[in-house]
Amino acid sequence: MNAIGLRKILKKFDKRFGYRFTNYYVKTRANHPYSQLRQVFRHVGIGAVVGAISRNLADLQDHQGNYVSIYDQPALSHPDPIVHSIKAAVNKLSNSTNFLEFLGKHAFIMQDDLRSPSEDDVAEQRYHFMSLLLNLVNTFLYMVNTYIIVPTADDYSLSLGAAATVCGVVIGSMAVAQVFSSVYFSAWSNRSYLRPLVFSSIVLLIGNTLYALAYDLNSIVVLLVGRLFCGLGSARAVNRRYISDCVPHKLRMRASAGFVSASALGMACGPALACLFQTDFKIYKLTFNQETLPGWIMAISWLIYLLWLSISFREPPQEIKQDIIPQEVRAGTVVNYAVENGITQPLLLNTQPKQGENGDQEYDDGEEESCEKTRKPVTSIVSAYRLLTPSVKVQLLVYFMLKYAMEILLAEASVITAYYFIWSTNSVAIFLACLGLTVLPVNIIVGTYISNMFEERQVLLASEIMVLIGILLSFHIGIPYSVPQYVGSALITFVSAEVLEGVNLSLLSRVMSSRLSRGTYNGGLLSTEAGTLARVVADGTITLSGYFGVAKLLNATLVPSLFICISSIIATCFTYNSLY
Repeated sequence: MNAIGLRKILKKFDKRFGYRFTNYYVKTRANHPYSQLRQVFRHVGIGAVVGAISRNLADLQDHQGNYVSIYDQPALSHPDPIVHSIKAAVNKLSNSTNFLEFLGKHAFIMQDDLRSPSEDDVAEQRYHFMSLLLNLVNTFLYMVNTYIIVPTADDYSLSLGAAATVCGVVIGSMAVAQVFSSVYFSAWSNRSYLRPLVFSSIVLLIGNTLYALAYDLNSIVVLLVGRLFCGLGSARAVNRRYISDCVPHKLRMRASAGFVSASALGMACGPALACLFQTDFKIYKLTFNQETLPGWIMAISWLIYLLWLSISFREPPQEIKQDIIPQEVRAGTVVNYAVENGITQPLLLNTQPKQGENGDQEYDDGEEESCEKTRKPVTSIVSAYRLLTPSVKVQLLVYFMLKYAMEILLAEASVITAYYFIWSTNSVAIFLACLGLTVLPVNIIVGTYISNMFEERQVLLASEIMVLIGILLSFHIGIPYSVPQYVGSALITFVSAEVLEGVNLSLLSRVMSSRLSRGTYNGGLLSTEAGTLARVVADGTITLSGYFGVAKLLNATLVPSLFICISSIIATCFTYNSLY
């Protein structure tokens, strides 16, 4: 109660000051020897409270132990959820870090508030630092693999006799395959983490090799098949599940922030590496130039990663589910079984029996199963969709919009800049790399300052409006199109979309059902599917717009972005009061 009360008082100070005073207060006083704040963190007192509550609950359930003092059994392996909430209140206050929390939410690894300490102990046993590092490296390499071809995709298409705008299909084919791979990798991670990562590495090795060989084979089909293979190797669902299931709660926010940082770094490094491939030579019949080298380099990278994975990854032990009540347990012993096996129930159950038809005492099945239903993961995409409230659907629409706008900007950059400004591959690569490098600084500013001064829903709406302004400034109407106009509008669109992504996922994690925090069809999978679908539609739009000619490509691709952005703003305004 003291911890919760103190948090509420500090929250009021934050609102009055317009600055996150909580961070300063906790950091300067948590370890000071004369600070009264340390009394809140006295774990001996917390342990006494836990022991007292646990003992009295056991007495009320006719399970009085033989211990004399509450200190003989200060901690239980399966404590009551109210006891768990006491500890959580202290942890939330003592681990008050703003930027890590904001950055970690980009990964959209939903936190399970009902996770018990026994499950945390299981996560401690399953955690392995090198395995976590390998998951983060997988994330980094995949993002590099996605964006390393963007500066040269149009030139590669022209080399194979296709139009430059076919680069939309070349880039988007990877996202098309990822729509399906995310589902089966998420399901596969229920049974194993090593095998899907090995499979992913092999498929990506094959895909990049095919992508590089397409030049000498003079086949656009081989090029597209190679990119499809790369999409089929997307193991981001496995990376998320490993962090969610195998990283202890105290480290999960840092691991989530690492996941986002690895993605951002890969997004920036991909185009930057394209600058280094300005060469042209042959070894036997294989050509190595700026079009094929991204494929060869990534194939070698995945081969090295596969060897490292085989040597260093440790498969975590399978999690044993202990929270399912067997059908053979009689109704009269349901409560006792629940207490002994740690099923999350609020203090004491309503265990008043009712008379059955044959005179026996029965218990309401709803009381017996209500908590299990609230924690049971969904089993299909249809069931997951039914759990989505109108506010969640709006947040997913906003996520679709920002991913669509970003993909249009990045995927057509090489074609647009070559047509209007005659930029070289190096210039495009440097431009895209600079955009990618803004991700972490922008999140530092938003997570440390902007989120302290404004409510998240206000930042959400303002970011959507800024994305709209960036799109409007990108149109080519009347006056000659200039480099400052293009770069300025692209920077506004990209940075605003980055701010919008963090705030949107933060709000989405609050309004999404807790049943989507685990299982195959989890919240992370839904957000991934929404973002991947946006990329597919955006890349398809670029290719279809190419039929109108390169001169009309820019405006033709911006019109759908403008329409989707306006629709998301209207939807956000209608659900403004339901976002919290």
